[in-house]
Amino acid sequence: MKYLLIIGDGMADDPVPELCGLTPLQKASIPAIDRMAARGLVGSVINCPPPLPAGSETAILSIFGCDPRRYFTGRSPMEAAAAGIPLLPGDAAFRCNLAALEEGDMPLAEKRLLSHSAGSIDGPAALEAVETLLADPAFARAMAESRVELHRFPAFRQLAVQHQSDLTGIRFTPPHDHLGEVCGPLLPAGNRRAEAFTNLMALAHRILERSPAAEKRRAAGKLPANGIWFWAEGTAVELPSFRGQYGLDGAVVSAVPLCHGIGVLRGLETVEVEGATGELDTNFEAKLEAAWRKLNQYDFVCLHLEAPDECTHNGDLAGKIQAIEWLDSRLTAPLLSRLEAAGQDHRVLLLSDHKTLTATRGHAGGSVPFLLYDSRRDTGCGAPYNEESGERGPFVEHGWKLLDMLFEKTAE
Repeated sequence: MKYLLIIGDGMADDPVPELCGLTPLQKASIPAIDRMAARGLVGSVINCPPPLPAGSETAILSIFGCDPRRYFTGRSPMEAAAAGIPLLPGDAAFRCNLAALEEGDMPLAEKRLLSHSAGSIDGPAALEAVETLLADPAFARAMAESRVELHRFPAFRQLAVQHQSDLTGIRFTPPHDHLGEVCGPLLPAGNRRAEAFTNLMALAHRILERSPAAEKRRAAGKLPANGIWFWAEGTAVELPSFRGQYGLDGAVVSAVPLCHGIGVLRGLETVEVEGATGELDTNFEAKLEAAWRKLNQYDFVCLHLEAPDECTHNGDLAGKIQAIEWLDSRLTAPLLSRLEAAGQDHRVLLLSDHKTLTATRGHAGGSVPFLLYDSRRDTGCGAPYNEESGERGPFVEHGWKLLDMLFEKTAE
């Protein structure tokens, strides 16, 4: 038996007026997924239990079989694990996004946050922006005084570690949930220790605003990486062994460090795919081949697609629908065809981790639809895969129980 977990990040949504009240999942043409839904089980699940944040950091932890109310210490420690960055006692990790902030002479607190990803900045441009910061003596001095190290990556997702850190009472804000809003109320706050991060953000904005890297992006008609944004704070975490819990080894195919980090901490192999960007231009074909190769090596594979989420954050409704359709036609359909041609029995769990709302361009809590399919049987469900079908099906209160259902450890 092969077990396939497919996550369409942020593809669940609320009804969209521009789609005549349909959701992107209802609007998208997804025949392969709907064929599984018609023969399988469609229900709804809570992956982000309140009061924890509604986002992939809690949702994917749930989906991987770990109760986030027990194991969640922050998003960045899981990303640090993916990068092999050790966290010592007293260390705290942070996501440090390259961001696009409103231009003008007003102070940072009065500017609007335009993009959490600096306009989906590409790898070389991201590294150029980070090198500009690290080469600046004033910024390097401020980092040292704040005991902060910046670990550079070829993407908008940078990672910072503060040594001898005390997060008590400090409030950090996820940037993707507040696009278009004024920065002041969103900056790190809560006590004097927050000032170190706010000061670094203000200094970085002054340095990057008129940097050659920013000017190049403006000249190309792109949003500049003219700021950084600290968030997703957390301390080191240990997760239980996947093999110890389920008796299986497996692999995780994703472009997102968070997914890889959870995989590393669970003892799964993480697969980096050339050209996998986390955006709509990701290398679908290479991700397909990587997933198929690992399905021939292991009995369990997770295939994660970030594009629906990023398209929604970018206000790209057409792109979100396209991402969902390509999840169906370029990943799900060929994987199913190959499994069937090989005569291989298989079970598939397919779902959105959380909602990402077209209306707000941010994440939302609540239930999302899941699909559970077994190639050996036809339930006669007959329903398509979408939010409405999910609400009519069985409700799973705790997302961390879904893998038990996939592996037939509990009744469906």
